[in-house]
Amino acid sequence: MNKLKCECGHFNPEGTILCESCGKPIEENQHLDGNDKSKLLNMRYEGSARRSLTYNRTIVDKIWNFFSSVRNGVILIVIALIASGIGTIFPQAMYIPANAPNRDPSVYYEETYGILGKIYYQLGFHELYSSWWYMILIALIGVSLVICSLDRFIPLYRALKIQKPKRHYSFLSRQRLFSETPDFSPEDKKKVVENLKNMRYKIFEQDGQVLAEKNRFSRWGPYVNHIGLIIILIAALLRMTPFMFIDDYVWVREGERKVIPSTDGQYYIENKKFHLEYYDEDDERYKEAMERMGQLVVKNYQTDVVIYKVKGETIPGQEPELEKVTEDAIRMNEPLKFDGYRLYQSGYQENEFSTMTFGIFAANDEEKSFGEFTVDLMSPEETYELENGFKVEISQYFPDYILQDGEPTTQSKFPKNPAFVFRVYPPDSDEPEVSFIGIGRNIDPTGENKYRLGITDFSTHYASGLTVRKDLTLPIFVVGAAIFMIGVIQGMYWQHRRVWINEKEGTLLLAAHTNKNWFGIKRDIEKALEGTEINMVVDQEEEDLEKVEQTATQE
Repeated sequence: MNKLKCECGHFNPEGTILCESCGKPIEENQHLDGNDKSKLLNMRYEGSARRSLTYNRTIVDKIWNFFSSVRNGVILIVIALIASGIGTIFPQAMYIPANAPNRDPSVYYEETYGILGKIYYQLGFHELYSSWWYMILIALIGVSLVICSLDRFIPLYRALKIQKPKRHYSFLSRQRLFSETPDFSPEDKKKVVENLKNMRYKIFEQDGQVLAEKNRFSRWGPYVNHIGLIIILIAALLRMTPFMFIDDYVWVREGERKVIPSTDGQYYIENKKFHLEYYDEDDERYKEAMERMGQLVVKNYQTDVVIYKVKGETIPGQEPELEKVTEDAIRMNEPLKFDGYRLYQSGYQENEFSTMTFGIFAANDEEKSFGEFTVDLMSPEETYELENGFKVEISQYFPDYILQDGEPTTQSKFPKNPAFVFRVYPPDSDEPEVSFIGIGRNIDPTGENKYRLGITDFSTHYASGLTVRKDLTLPIFVVGAAIFMIGVIQGMYWQHRRVWINEKEGTLLLAAHTNKNWFGIKRDIEKALEGTEINMVVDQEEEDLEKVEQTATQE
């Protein structure tokens, strides 16, 4: 920046409104109306030179000026709020229920929410918070906060740091609070300074001129707020990375051991037992509610689990060696914590089929059996061979059978309503008989089968739905929020107050300024002037308003 030399000898950056040293107004930068040189000074940012208000020549200047604008920052925040609101109209893709008939977003949104859901998906709003444009928007808000803060903080800090007790007359006389006392007593001046000191004002003296200052730190409150907000925005961006934040879901059946998702295959979970406890129907506290609902009220959802960690390196295709990390119970609102992860009890499936046992019978004689075979419904085999020579192949398997548009299909991958298409090969025969069998269904498509399949037994189990969560950004959010609140308190409960006491040709000049709470600084000055002959400051802004009102009344 170019330099402007004041009559006091101080060199000010181009664009300065008030000399940083003596406070003399640089008239060409005052932007006064007409020839009104008595207009009160604009003390915002101490009249210091801000880059955004001085230069607008290069592309760097234009970018700086755009992001330093509070108006543009508010516009970016409003856009982010609107976008965030749109993201809550329908659930994000990561929150599609695990037991949904079809978890494919391209199908789920249209089937569940109709044409609006289809448009929502096609516009990419189903993954809005992790989209590139939303992350850029958040980053732009952060850039705006940084540049906006630097554009104001640096010149303000410089101006407050080098301010001197001796001020130019035009600076003092054009403060909102000002008074002149001719033929004052030096003892009165000394008493005023002592009273201000007793009120915890910090006193600076220069050649008999005095500056009493209090609570300068409160001026940094907004910038501390910005630091807190920037930290919160950084945490929000880090939340998009799997290293810092994980929110996944896993179904684990009783007796099953499987990899915990989003842990890079390093952790396994085994469901030892699921507990579903109900309140006693004779309990007077809940009897009325249960009668009104027409069903029992669940008291506790609980999954007893064992957590394992892979030991050493795993060779592809080889079962990993596991070591137990912990064994505990997961209850509602009582997550299991281990190695930075949390497992929450989020759902359950009741009486899900585990196995089904089928018998082979003569088609015309239900009592004549040719053997049985058992199908593991979670991992059925392709072929089952009986000792008497019968062979059964699974041609099609529908874990959750439904007839849709005349075609058999499955609603989900979970064995809630299993159905099969079997090929039955009799001994010494290469010609199979086809049968369709399920719960309450036993169909011979040709009507010529010599053998009939029937369900002879089955077993069920509970399946636990567990939320897997890891959030390393939470401490960053807490730090950012704490810093933000410190800034709020810093700027809200304290005010930066200054009182200048200067002598000029035998007259005592008393001026004061505060960034807010003018009543408070007036009260401080009244206390400081008690017992002296020094004139109380006059609120020149109120005087100007009274003059305007009187002129308007006369007209």
